[in-house]
Amino acid sequence: MPSQGEAIIKCKCPKCREGDMFETSMFRNYFNVKMPKECPKCGQTYRPEPGFFFGAMYVSYGFSVATMITVGVILYNFFGDPDMWVYMTTVIATVAILWPIQYRLSRSIFFNVFGGVDYDPSVMKSSKG
Repeated sequence: MPSQGEAIIKCKCPKCREGDMFETSMFRNYFNVKMPKECPKCGQTYRPEPGFFFGAMYVSYGFSVATMITVGVILYNFFGDPDMWVYMTTVIATVAILWPIQYRLSRSIFFNVFGGVDYDPSVMKSSKG
């Protein structure tokens, strides 16, 4: 039985923790962030209500702020406080490169934590009949 944290990191369905929340693996197609309408394993809908994932923007914002602070601290401490354009270029490039990861994780965190779906390993699409 995978834990909720493992399901979040691997972007799995919060109900069965087996079905993928995204159509392709991040490592197979980095920029494909399409979600199916429902879990391929248990049938849990991935669209609980219109506009549900707008809330995931707050999680993504947190990731972006953490990225900016981390890059700023690294540049300041290890590269001798470079010019402002170096900070801006490095932060923008880092956020752009990490965007697909942040997008997937923010949706996974938001749906697993605030989606109102409880883990139920007994509910599987094939057993529904």
